[in-house]
Amino acid sequence: MGLLRLKMPPKFQLLALLAFAIAMIFLENQIQKLEESRGKLERAIARHEVREIEQRHIQEGAKGAMVKEDDLVVIYNRVPKTASTSFTNIAYDLCNKNHYHVLHINTTKNNPVMSLQDQVRFVKNVTLWKEMKPAFYHGHVSFLDFTKFGVKKKPVYINVIRDPIERLVSYYYFLRFGDDYRPGLRRRKQGDKKTFDECVAAGGSDCAPEKLWLQIPFFCGHYSECWNIGSKWALEQAKYNLVNEYMLVGVTEELEDFVMMLEAALPRFFKGATELFRTGKKSHLRKTSEKKPPTKESIARLQQSDIWKMENEFYEFALEQFQYVRAHAVREKDGELYLLPQNFFYEKIYPKTT
Repeated sequence: MGLLRLKMPPKFQLLALLAFAIAMIFLENQIQKLEESRGKLERAIARHEVREIEQRHIQEGAKGAMVKEDDLVVIYNRVPKTASTSFTNIAYDLCNKNHYHVLHINTTKNNPVMSLQDQVRFVKNVTLWKEMKPAFYHGHVSFLDFTKFGVKKKPVYINVIRDPIERLVSYYYFLRFGDDYRPGLRRRKQGDKKTFDECVAAGGSDCAPEKLWLQIPFFCGHYSECWNIGSKWALEQAKYNLVNEYMLVGVTEELEDFVMMLEAALPRFFKGATELFRTGKKSHLRKTSEKKPPTKESIARLQQSDIWKMENEFYEFALEQFQYVRAHAVREKDGELYLLPQNFFYEKIYPKTT
């Protein structure tokens, strides 16, 4: 090679070096393309293997999977005046089509706290009542921790909350004028024409800050401290339960997003719920009659109380959590919401299947 280089003119030596460099660059590009193709092929093979495994599991364990799905229980311990009736109607409309049972938990005088013996009965019913599974339970009851009763498989909890002042105003007028769901039913405060603003100005008990204390104890549960108005421990326990015990908590103001995410997460119950919410006649059924928005003065007066500050802190906490979950699940395009597709897959699966 050295002798050949000596005999070659400098011009040809330069051309030979240039040709060699081009050849090396070409080879490196080809090697890189081969590596990329190999990576794509490995991922394609991995996805194919996953599909084969999933298909085999579906074929071999379809009955077992169906049993597990049919054993599912969802509990919606609905807070009053948070659009809970509107949402529950969706569950009733879908139960025949999706083959599950809906059960209303009707407590005496709508007492959200069960006696200890009723707690035991309820836990046994939910856990052992196989004829009613899969089941969607709903009612104005506070959160109940099933693990306290030795239950290993807990139900799935969901809920919806609302801006605390808006919820109180809605409830105030509901007690006086009812709603369009059962317009002929006589309400407890029927005949009282006093507006919410007049009630606040007069320092009435029905619009007092203490009446705001509801969403925190509903999430806090059956502990005595949960129902001590203004308890910081109750606030923190409610936050803990919301994050750790509830699959999803929505807000009244963004109910469609809540329904859409539930359909994606629990299609066994909520397949078709989004379309029903958008087009169904019952989805927006219940509206409080004769409701007058409060003045800024009335709102400001309520916001001076520590009770409002705590309830609002809990609402903002729930709203932030819901929006965080939604941001990772939903996108908007041309004014329409849509769910994101599956964004993970499996690869490098060993040992290799034969």
